[in-house]
Amino acid sequence: MGLGRRYWTLWSSSAMANLADGVFVLAVALVAVKLTDSPGLVAGVSVAARLPWLLLALPAGALADRLDRRKTMLGANASRVTLLSALAAAVAADVATIWLLYAISLALGIAEVLFDTSSQSLLPAVVEKDQLSKANGNLFAAEVVMNQFAGPPLGGVLVAVSAALALATGAGLYAVAAVGLAMLPGTYRTTRAGPPSKMRNDVAEGLRYLIASRVLRTLGLLLGALNLVFMAQTAVFVLYATSDEYGLGLSDAGVGVLLSVGALGWLLGSLVAGPVEAKLGRSRVLAVSVAFGSVALLVPGLTRNAVLVAASGLLTGAFSIWNVITVSLRQRTIPDHLLGRVNSAYRLLGWGSMPIGAALGGAVAEWLGVRAVFLLAGAITLLLLVPLRLVITDKAIEEAEAAVPSTDAPTAL
Repeated sequence: MGLGRRYWTLWSSSAMANLADGVFVLAVALVAVKLTDSPGLVAGVSVAARLPWLLLALPAGALADRLDRRKTMLGANASRVTLLSALAAAVAADVATIWLLYAISLALGIAEVLFDTSSQSLLPAVVEKDQLSKANGNLFAAEVVMNQFAGPPLGGVLVAVSAALALATGAGLYAVAAVGLAMLPGTYRTTRAGPPSKMRNDVAEGLRYLIASRVLRTLGLLLGALNLVFMAQTAVFVLYATSDEYGLGLSDAGVGVLLSVGALGWLLGSLVAGPVEAKLGRSRVLAVSVAFGSVALLVPGLTRNAVLVAASGLLTGAFSIWNVITVSLRQRTIPDHLLGRVNSAYRLLGWGSMPIGAALGGAVAEWLGVRAVFLLAGAITLLLLVPLRLVITDKAIEEAEAAVPSTDAPTAL
C-alpha cells in the first residue's frame, strides 16, 4: 500500500525546508567564526538557536492542538524567509555582528519550535499508523540528504563566493518549501471535545500524560542527555574543523564535504531503520544506536586525522535509527487530541537541554580545550546504555502501545 499523494506533497516540502536548513546552519556558523575566534562566542549562536526549545516547547504544543497544524507550519516558513533575507542584507552591507547572529538565530529557533511541533503532530493524519515507521524513515532520509548531505557543501561553496548569497539562497529555499506546503490539501485541526479550556490547563494535561508513561518519560530524559552532549560537540565542531590550532584546519568548502560524509551514515540509518527494527526488536536497536553514537562522538577527541573523523561520522547515522523508532512510537502511543502537547512536553525534556549543551560545550572548550568536548560527550553517551537497557524493553514498549484507545484516530478534513 502506497503512502499517498498527501504524504509525498508533505515530503517534498520537508525536503526543500531541510535543504534550506543545511545551507543556513553552515553559513551562519562560518559567518560566526569570521566574526570571532572565541569558542564561547561561537557556541553562543547554537545556544540562541536552541533556547526556544527550552522556553517555548510547552505552549507550542498547546497551539498545535488548538490551531490548524499546516497553517502554523506555513506561518513559520514565512517568518524564516523574512529573517534570513534580513540577515543576508546585513551581511551584504557588512554591518552584521555576532550579536545580530544571536538575535536572528533566536528568532529562527522560535519558528523551528512552532514548525517542528506541528509537523510531527500532523503526520498521523496523513498516513495510517502501521505505515508510520516507513513514513518517518522516508522523511528522515530526505532530512539527512538535504540537511546534511546536500546542504552543507552547497552552503560551504556559496559562502566561499559570498556569505550573503548563501543566506539569500536559504531564504529562497524556505519560500519554495512554503509553496509546496500550501499545496497540501485538507485542514489539520484536531477535534476537541467539551468547552474551551485555558492554555495552562492544556499544557498540564500533556505533561500529566507524559509523566504517567514510564516508556515515554524515560525516552524523553535519555534524549535530553543525548542532545546535551551532541549539542556540546556540535557547538564547537566548525571551529574544530576550520582551526589549525584546535583541529583539522579545513577550508569552508572542506567543512561542508566533511559534514556530508557524516550525513551518509544518517541517510543509511534512516533507510534501514524499519527493517532493522523488525529484525532485532526496538529496545535492542536503540541500545546499538547509542553504542555506535558514543564511538562517533569520541573519535574527534582522539585524532586530528580528517579521514578518521569523516569515517567516524558514518557511525552517527545510528542516531537517525533512534529518531525513526522513537518518533514513530510517540505517534502510535499518544492520542491525537493530545499529540501536540505530549510531543512538546517530550521535546522539552529532549530538546530543552540543547542550549545548555551548547553553552557547556563552549565553556569546556574555553577551559579544557576543544577536543576535550568530544571525549566527554562520547563517555557520557556510553553511560546512557545502563538506564536504557534497564527500562526500555520490548515488553514495555508493547504495553505502552496497547494502552492507547483504539478509537482515537487523527483525521484530515
